[in-house]
Amino acid sequence: MMLRRDFAKAALLIAAERCLHAARGLPELKITDVKVIPTSAGHNYSWVFLKILTSEPGLYGIGSASNINEAPAVVTAIKEQYAPFWIGKSPDRIEDLWQSSNVRTYWRNSTIQNNVLSALDMALWDIKGKRAGMPVYDLLGGKVRDAVPLYAHADGRDRDQVVENISRYMEEGYRHVRAQMGGYGGGGFIPPGKGSRPANGFDGPAFDEDLYIEEIPKLFEYIRTRLGKEVKLLHDVHEHLTPTGAVEFAKRMEPYRMFFVEDILPPEQIDWFRRIKEVTTTPMAMGELFTSPREYVPLISGRLIDFIRCRVSQIGGITAAKKIAILCEEFGVRTAWQEGGDNDPVNQIAAYHLDLSISSFGIQEENHFPPAVHEMLPGTAELRGGYLYGNGDAGLGIDIKEDIALKNPLQPVRPGDSWTTVRGMDGSLVKP
Repeated sequence: MMLRRDFAKAALLIAAERCLHAARGLPELKITDVKVIPTSAGHNYSWVFLKILTSEPGLYGIGSASNINEAPAVVTAIKEQYAPFWIGKSPDRIEDLWQSSNVRTYWRNSTIQNNVLSALDMALWDIKGKRAGMPVYDLLGGKVRDAVPLYAHADGRDRDQVVENISRYMEEGYRHVRAQMGGYGGGGFIPPGKGSRPANGFDGPAFDEDLYIEEIPKLFEYIRTRLGKEVKLLHDVHEHLTPTGAVEFAKRMEPYRMFFVEDILPPEQIDWFRRIKEVTTTPMAMGELFTSPREYVPLISGRLIDFIRCRVSQIGGITAAKKIAILCEEFGVRTAWQEGGDNDPVNQIAAYHLDLSISSFGIQEENHFPPAVHEMLPGTAELRGGYLYGNGDAGLGIDIKEDIALKNPLQPVRPGDSWTTVRGMDGSLVKP
C-alpha cells in the first residue's frame, strides 16, 4: 500500500510539473549534450568547465569542475561515466538529478565525484535562471546584502612588508585581511642546511612547530601595534600543527582579536576542536579539505567552529552549499567559502550568488584574475573596494568562449614536490 501511495504521489508530481510548463507556455526540457572544457586559460591554471546543452535552442548552462591536482581524472569521469547518464534527463529537476548522480557510482564523497556534481549543479541552476529570466540569487530567495565583502591576502618576507601590504589593502577599501609571513607555514621554517639534521638527509626548508608557535603571535602583535584594531585580521595555519600545538597556538592568538584562524588542524584531528573551544575564544574556520557531511556536520551542530571554509566546487555545488548555509544559520556558524588560489571565475560567481542570498554569510575569499581570463569568461565578477560584484544577468551571469579555452589546453602535471609536501628537520612529511 505504501509503495502504491509513493508511486501515485510521484506520478502526480510529474504531472503537475508538466502542467506547470504547459501553463507557462514552455515545453519540457531535456539535456541533449554534455561538453567538457579543460583549459589552462593561458596561464598555469588547471580548470575544467562543464557545458550542459538542452533541447531549447541556445539554452545551456555552465559549471565548474576544477581540480588543480586531478583535472584529467575529472575530465574522464564526466565523459565516460556521467555524461551518458545525464543525456535525455530533465535539467529542471536539480535536486533529483543531483541525488541520482551522487548514488549512480554507489560510492560517495570522493573529491572527483564532488567536482562533477558541483559542475552539474551549477550548470542546472544557470539553465533554470536563464529560463526564468532571473539571476540565481533571486531563485535562492533574493538578496540579503548589496554586495559581497571580501578578505584580501597580505604576505611578506618580514613583519614590515606584511604591515605594508595590509595597509595597501586597507587603502583599497578592504576591512578584512589575511596575514601570512613567507607563505603557508612561514615563520616556522628553519632555513635550508641549518639546524641539526640527519647525515645525508633532507636539506631543504624544515618546518618546526615550536618556532611557528613562537613567531606568528609576535607577527600579529606587531601588526596590531602598527595598525591598531580597525583591520579585521585572519591567518591560515594550513593544518601544519599537531593537536596539542594547535591548542597552544589558538590560546596565544587570542589577544590579537582575530576575525578567524583558518585550518588549525588536519581533517583527521577535528575532534580536537572541542578542546580548543574549551580554552580560548579565538574564532576558528575549517573545511578547505572537507568532502563529506560527516566532517562538517558535527563541527557546525556542536558549535565547535565559527566559520565553515568549504569550496563550493568541492562539496557538490550550489545545492549542497545552500544546505550547509542553512545548517550554519541554525547553530550560529558563518560561511567563508574557500575560493582563492587555483579557483576559477565560474566557481567564484556560484559562491557570489550564494553569498548574496544567505543569512549565515560571514566573509568571502578574494581572488582576482588577469584580463585574458575575463576575455575567455565574460561575466567574471568584479572586485571593487573590498567587495565582489556580479552583473545581475539571468542565471549565473557568466559565459565561456570555447575557442579561447581550447586553444589553451591543460598543462602536464609538474614533477617533484610542491607546497603540499612540507617536511620537518628529520625529513618526515608535515601534512597539509
